[in-house]
Amino acid sequence: MLTEEQSLIAEMTTSYALDMLAPNAARWEEEQTLSRDAFKEMAELGLGAIYAREEFGGSGLGRIEAVLAFEGLARGCVSHATMLSIHNMMTWMTDRFGSDELRARFVPGLATCDLVGSYCLTEPGAGSDAASLKTRAVRDGDSYVLNGSKMFISAAGWSDLYLVMARTSDDGARGISAFIVEKGTEGLSFGKKEQKMGWRAQPTAVVNFDDCRIPAENLIGEEGQGFKIAMAGLDGGRLNIAAASLGGAQEALVRSIRYAQERKQFGQAISEFQATQFKLADMETELQASRSFLYEAAHRMDAKTEDSTKYCAMAKRFVTDTCFNIVNHALQIHGGYGYLNEYEIERILRDLRVHQILEGTNEIMRVITARSLLNEYKI
Repeated sequence: MLTEEQSLIAEMTTSYALDMLAPNAARWEEEQTLSRDAFKEMAELGLGAIYAREEFGGSGLGRIEAVLAFEGLARGCVSHATMLSIHNMMTWMTDRFGSDELRARFVPGLATCDLVGSYCLTEPGAGSDAASLKTRAVRDGDSYVLNGSKMFISAAGWSDLYLVMARTSDDGARGISAFIVEKGTEGLSFGKKEQKMGWRAQPTAVVNFDDCRIPAENLIGEEGQGFKIAMAGLDGGRLNIAAASLGGAQEALVRSIRYAQERKQFGQAISEFQATQFKLADMETELQASRSFLYEAAHRMDAKTEDSTKYCAMAKRFVTDTCFNIVNHALQIHGGYGYLNEYEIERILRDLRVHQILEGTNEIMRVITARSLLNEYKI
């Protein structure tokens, strides 16, 4: 059961999404742009730093509140909901592991979305095997000099801050450190905007570092802590991405129910056909199962249970797979109209597909789950 405050968060974000995001989502996709105004508005609702501490402007809420927020926002625009999730992950990493000086410099602006943050982990040769990344940061006096490139970076060139994982030694995962690079820093550049299947409102591009010199105090935590920081951030990121899938699927189901009652064939509404009713029933059942699983994983992460990482992985895999299938069923109910962008079901379908890939592919989620099980029942 949700608390009164949690129910209000769900209602507030859903209402905002349907009133303010949904009417603009098609235009943002066509223009391939994110809205700064929307980010400022979401920040005014307390969503710019949801689980960052209150000291520097964070909302100080938990993971279940974040899940409710991103589920609600995705009802209106999956692209904006998921980019805000990435921004929140970057903000939390800065607030949780950064020095007090670093937090004071950046967290207040991130909380108001006067600054928007991106997360730079993936490289051309380091996707699922993140520990093999090659971008390097070399200490030079009171600076670090970065060289390398990151790919598939959301809001590359649009965001103001970039949290970058770079290698400070050759000691495998223990040789990775985390840094903040500000837009406009000499040596920081961006590749061409990628043309993607979904998330088209989000600009995605390669981020290049060519002798990119940053202050040494932009190191988050200590040298060698980067991989640990990255993995800690991804647990929450997986919940948020699953929540966005849940919100997108919920919107697709609602639209399908309305369409089925309006669309007439063979002299009656297609909602009167048992085949349609069974499909809608299965969609609702699968949606509620996904919601229960996701909320349980969020509660476990808030409680810091030993199995929270496993639950985050399981929930991410189950919810993103299931919700994509729900939207696919929604498209089928709409028939040929579902294939037209005017009805927007096809956009939800395209947006949700990448959720089975990013924040760790669903195959990697199975690896995490299996390793946990084998360790738990080791003989």
